[in-house]
Amino acid sequence: MSTSISAGVADLIQDALALYADDPVAVASLQGYATRLSEPLRIAVAGMVKAGKSTLLNAIIGEEIAPTDTGECTRIVTWYRYGHTSKITLFPVEGEPRILPFKRVDGRLVFVLGGSRAEDVERLVVEWPSQSLRQITLIDTPGIASLSGDVSARSTDFLTPADAPSEADAIIYLMRHMHASDLRFLESFRDTEGGRSGTVNALAVLSRADEIGAGRIDSLLSAGDIADRYRRDHSLRKLALGVVPVAGLLAQSARTMRQADFESLRLLSGMDRPARERLLLSADRFVRATGPEGLDAKAKASLLERFGLFGIRLGVVLIRSGFTEPTPLAHELARRSGLDPLLHLVDRQFQARADALKARTAMVGLEALLRTAPREGTGELAVGLERLQANAHEFRELRLLATIRTTGISLSDELTEEAERLIGGWGAAPGVRVGLAPDSPPEEILAQARGYLKRWRIVAENPLTDRSAVEVCRVVTRSCEGIVAEFSSLQLQRQ
Repeated sequence: MSTSISAGVADLIQDALALYADDPVAVASLQGYATRLSEPLRIAVAGMVKAGKSTLLNAIIGEEIAPTDTGECTRIVTWYRYGHTSKITLFPVEGEPRILPFKRVDGRLVFVLGGSRAEDVERLVVEWPSQSLRQITLIDTPGIASLSGDVSARSTDFLTPADAPSEADAIIYLMRHMHASDLRFLESFRDTEGGRSGTVNALAVLSRADEIGAGRIDSLLSAGDIADRYRRDHSLRKLALGVVPVAGLLAQSARTMRQADFESLRLLSGMDRPARERLLLSADRFVRATGPEGLDAKAKASLLERFGLFGIRLGVVLIRSGFTEPTPLAHELARRSGLDPLLHLVDRQFQARADALKARTAMVGLEALLRTAPREGTGELAVGLERLQANAHEFRELRLLATIRTTGISLSDELTEEAERLIGGWGAAPGVRVGLAPDSPPEEILAQARGYLKRWRIVAENPLTDRSAVEVCRVVTRSCEGIVAEFSSLQLQRQ
């Protein structure tokens, strides 16, 4: 997002702070929006109970720091943000925040709540020196549609407040299958104050994808076919920017692989194939049956808990295929888990638009304040806010993307697909927008952008193009002009 737009949002917030200086509640909200402009993007991980939220969050971070059991901590909204030192802070519903002690048990982080009940805790904030958290803040939320109404309410109230922007700038939503309750929640998130600004800012994850094929080695292929079908489903397509299958348990364990895990997999890979296949017929048989030599029941149970049958089978196949060292094996397992495509989508769809998403949140919050608590001087602020929203091309792109994915536009399917890509629907990087690889040579990106610019100008000038489609053409043309201007400048600098 351009510096002028960022500065414009910040200036409006400062003007509002001066106007509402005597209102402590409004001042706190406005200061929060100002802070969000400079903080990393906030991405919430949401989904039904046992969808694998904490497991996937651990995989993204690359460390087992999010509790994955069914204890009190999984019923609390927990923030994971970068910190130079490790620290966990408990914010109670009433009272002052306090630092929590923590410990490692079998390599996993355990929070010590000290007798606090989940219902008495507003949030936990975990500060951790992980490189993965430098650019994003991840928020783990309790399960939606839980048998406990209080647990469900915590997530829905946090993510879909009635009269304020969501605490999250974007959502990674996990689902094991596409149920009506999943669609209802995503619709609620879209219908929040932030969603009504015209933005689709959710990614759907087909979680526990290895279970779709009953743990078979080709489970991710089957899950990929289902994800493709969901991706084309109109009900979901208008609510999520993409659908990715991920074997969360495998992703977490691959990113946190231990030497003992590798040694266990290596022993299994040395067995005769018929004996190994009999051993891996079921989880119960795997733990109870004898063999291979050197791998006892306790080690098998640990391996099963960390990788599941799918991960064990895949790990053994990869070792026999030449991945005979722990680090290359871990990287390949993570890639095969589906984690890499998810991280790529998060980067393309969220990180590349981080400034625009954060600014949109701040503007929505300011708009809600001006509407619900008007006073002398708010009219001028509202005009400035409306002008900024109308003139910011990034917001026009976001609104058009939402229109394409919901009501549709009056252009051919080919042009609609092209428009969606050019305005950043497949990723905001210039190379991706013009149908090339993100790291394509600048001269290729420039040439491609010029071609699209010419094409869309012709479409806009065609007398058969109706008025609504002409407005679409203007947005797409402006996106192309931005790429051309950027890469023409780079070309001049090189001369």
